Amino acid sequence: MTSEEFSRLSVFVHDARKPLNRISMQAELVKMALNGDVAPEKALAALDKIISSAKDCSHTLSDMTAELGENVSE
Repeated sequence: MTSEEFSRLSVFVHDARKPLNRISMQAELVKMALNGDVAPEKALAALDKIISSAKDCSHTLSDMTAELGENVSE
């Protein structure tokens, strides 16, 4: 792997971590709602954010696969 490929991969990893962090934080909010510490409406909003963030992460991984796949030589 060249340093340019590694740099691009690092950007993709960073971009995938952002939605994963959002997923983690929103899951904690849902957990608090289930314990009765937060209103159920906030849990529903958090679940919507989890779904959106999971899609963002999937999109980032698809982009990474497509871009890095272009550079594969057989």
